[in-house]
Formats: sequence, structure tokens, C-alpha cells
Amino acid sequence: MRRSDRVTAILERLADGGAVNVAGVAHDLGVSVATIRRDLTLLDDQNLVIRTRGGAVGRAEAYELPVRYRDSRSRAAKQSIARMAMCCMTSCRQVVAINGGTTAGEVARLLATRTGLTVVTNALNIASLMVNQPRVKLIVTGGVARPNSYELVGPVAERTLGRMNIDTAFIGIDGINATTGLSTHDPVEAQINALMISRARRVVVVADGSKIGRSLLAPVAGLLAVTELVTDTTADVDEVAAIAARGVKVTVAQPAAR
Repeated sequence: MRRSDRVTAILERLADGGAVNVAGVAHDLGVSVATIRRDLTLLDDQNLVIRTRGGAVGRAEAYELPVRYRDSRSRAAKQSIARMAMCCMTSCRQVVAINGGTTAGEVARLLATRTGLTVVTNALNIASLMVNQPRVKLIVTGGVARPNSYELVGPVAERTLGRMNIDTAFIGIDGINATTGLSTHDPVEAQINALMISRARRVVVVADGSKIGRSLLAPVAGLLAVTELVTDTTADVDEVAAIAARGVKVTVAQPAAR
């Protein structure tokens, strides 16, 4: 197992239970106790966990899995979601906005192959994908960077977005629920995402099945703001039906044929 996969598994356990035991994690992952100790030391150095005798606990601010550890999770499903999300794009020139996250990143990879687009983003990982694409005009909002999501937030980002008229916004989200709508972990990030949604004529939410049904700390927008949800076959069927019943077009991306 690669280190990135191990630390992702450790952080997910911390998000679920708040603490991990070295021996227990080593047994579950099939690696040595010494390997897990080194992984926990790395995470402690990055201020993502606090080491304890025999294990670690999560930091209060580290409940959101950082993007660098989310990249490899459900990659094939996220790529299928991105391909399906692109079906709504016409060939005409338009202004597209996109926020951060790994599923949105897969959408960005496909947008980068298009011609005649103006892409507005508040995410550094998205900007890095777009910056060398000569056929795409890139606008980056500026603002204060959040290390966990690579998103730029705060007054500078809000002022930039507030002056934009957006045709289509692709929104990656941490949770979408039929009752509570869209939500995320961080209130400041929720604010900039809400503004991006409010400036768009069409809002396409891209979220893998693990995000469906979740309701998190910071509300972003109600379902009335969402034009379409694109998810995958791992999404809870009842929750997907409930979201569709609220007037959202739901598209379920099928796994790519092998």
C-alpha cells in the first residue's frame, strides 16, 4: 500500500471516530506498526493530527480531508461524472466558473480541451490545470488560500466573483441533501461557493456517491439553486430520488466500460 493511500485511510478513520490506535491501524492495513508510526509522525508534522501514546487524535480543524489525500479516491467514478457533466456544454463561447475539489478537477481537465471558453475559478489546483491552455481564457479570483481545499476565499475573491456574469458553474460539494441542500465543512468556503452559484445562469453540481445525503456544518445553497446534479452509481438511490423530486435534474454516470 502506498503512503498516500495509508494516510488517506488514517485521516478517514480520524474523521469518523476522532482517534486511531497504531496497532489497530497497522493490522487493518496489513503493514507494520513502525510504518504507521512514521505515517502518524508525517501527519503530525503537517498539523493534521496530534500524536498520543499509542496512536493519534484528529485536530479540530482537520476534519476535512485535504485535497492532496483525496486525489486517488474513486478516481474512475469522478472521471465518469466529469464526462457526463460535460454533456451540458455547447460549442458556443461562454463563461464557465468552477470551484475546487477533486471531482471539479476532473471537469477542469475536460474543459481545458475546449475552445472559446472563459474559465473563472477560485481554486489554485484548477488554475494550475488551465494556465498553459492557450485556447482558454483563465480568470483567477485572488483571495486567501485554504490549504485543505486549495480554494481562494475572503473579500478579494468575493469582489472578483461579484462582478462576473457566469453562464455555467460547475460546483464540487462536500454534501448534498434533499432537505438541507448543499453544504460544506467551512463557513468561509461556503460563502464563496454560494456567491459563485448566485452569479450563474446554470449550476451543475458534480458529486460522487459518498457526498449524496450528507449535511455538513456550513450551508451553501438550497436545491432551488441547482440545475443539475451529476453523480455515480454508488449514490444512495432513495436520496437521489428525493433530490430529483425537489426539481433537480439528476444524471447518474455509469462506470466506464472495460
